[in-house]
Amino acid sequence: MHVAHFIQRYPPALGGSEAYFARLADYHLACGDEVSVWTTTALDLESFWRSDRQEASPGRILSRPLDLRRYSLCRFPGRRYILKSFSLVPVRRWQCLTMPCNPHSPGMWRDVGRYTGPLDAVHATAFPYAFPILCALRLARQRGVPFLLTPFLHLGNPDNPSDQTRKQYTAPPLRWLLRQADRVFVQTRLEWDAVVGLGVPTRRVVLQGLGVDSTDCTGGDRRIARKGWSVGPEEVVVGHLANQSAEKGSIDLLKAAKRVWAEGHRFRLVLAGPEMTNFRTFWDGFTPKERVTRLGVLTDAQKRDFYAGIDAFALPSRSDSFGLVLLEAWANGRPNLVYRAGGPAELVRDEVDGLQAHCGDVQELARNLRRLVTDGTLRHRLGQAGQERVERDFRWGEKLELVREVIREVREGVEHSAGQEHKSVSRVSAGSFLPLCERRAATEGGPYIDCHPP
Repeated sequence: MHVAHFIQRYPPALGGSEAYFARLADYHLACGDEVSVWTTTALDLESFWRSDRQEASPGRILSRPLDLRRYSLCRFPGRRYILKSFSLVPVRRWQCLTMPCNPHSPGMWRDVGRYTGPLDAVHATAFPYAFPILCALRLARQRGVPFLLTPFLHLGNPDNPSDQTRKQYTAPPLRWLLRQADRVFVQTRLEWDAVVGLGVPTRRVVLQGLGVDSTDCTGGDRRIARKGWSVGPEEVVVGHLANQSAEKGSIDLLKAAKRVWAEGHRFRLVLAGPEMTNFRTFWDGFTPKERVTRLGVLTDAQKRDFYAGIDAFALPSRSDSFGLVLLEAWANGRPNLVYRAGGPAELVRDEVDGLQAHCGDVQELARNLRRLVTDGTLRHRLGQAGQERVERDFRWGEKLELVREVIREVREGVEHSAGQEHKSVSRVSAGSFLPLCERRAATEGGPYIDCHPP
């Protein structure tokens, strides 16, 4: 089976969707499939629109059975304003091409139109980056193969009907893309409800969930990490690993920590990950800096030491569809502190394996942060519950095999209708999923596919 994956960035770029698609590609290869990855040269998110950010070299790296294609980005003066005006034309395909946040790559669009190699299915990610997803859809349609989509919807604050994150990720052109897919992979029930509410038939929606490989994130050296941070053996450390930004909650976490420090509680905040412009602007005026350690981008070994060295993990994000780092923290027995927003709101069970605060409520975030800092028994109880849950419910093998089986069975459904004009993905019968559904339903708490619309 030959699968083409389309994604806005690819490792060594850092990010949840990037890490997941790399792992999925490796799984396909291990199963004997051939994989082509179509991506851009971007390594930093800001390089989509800024030429002074880190990029990989363009070109094709052909190492059978992996075919990695990196395409240069198109940037020009006044880009945002020009594209914004273009995107007002009420044609969905055109709007997908002209969304200002897009990583625009004319070379990718050109090569998609010329591609004649082997192909059985096309799989794309992630919202709101519509350009590579539309390239994927174009390739699938011109070759008559299934188009599968993992959008990683960021749904923002559920208590705010005007939430800007949710509006951005559910904009009309993105809704249109969802409805073109033969199958849409979602990570939580919240995302399932959102996708179905946006007009995707339930028979096309697959509730997958992600996993964690404990060997990737555990086994670090706590002593070495804390020595490097100038932290004593008894001092509590709260960690935060993400793209440092307002959207990921980095700024709100600093605000909450400042409140707790002002009350006289002592702990260290350790931040890791690349820094976005809005974070750097806030940091310039932030005090007290001396209680914060900034690590920047971590190597794999440094990541293991990071989790070993901290006592609790905080991700008060407005923009996560799931949160792989939360699983990594649990794998190390660390409790999680999150906002009640997006995937983390469903993933983390309040007072069971972590704590939640209302999205944007820095005061409540500070109260929960104080509880974790001052109560070692609470940290142990929540962290142990999370660790047990990871070992039981979040095994990568099951999650990846589910995706591969769905791709294979949708492909077979298309093949069975060979000779018919491939105009609508509804031609793929949901009945072909019944055996798979029955197998999955036998495992309590495992991946689930709803084969029968309510």
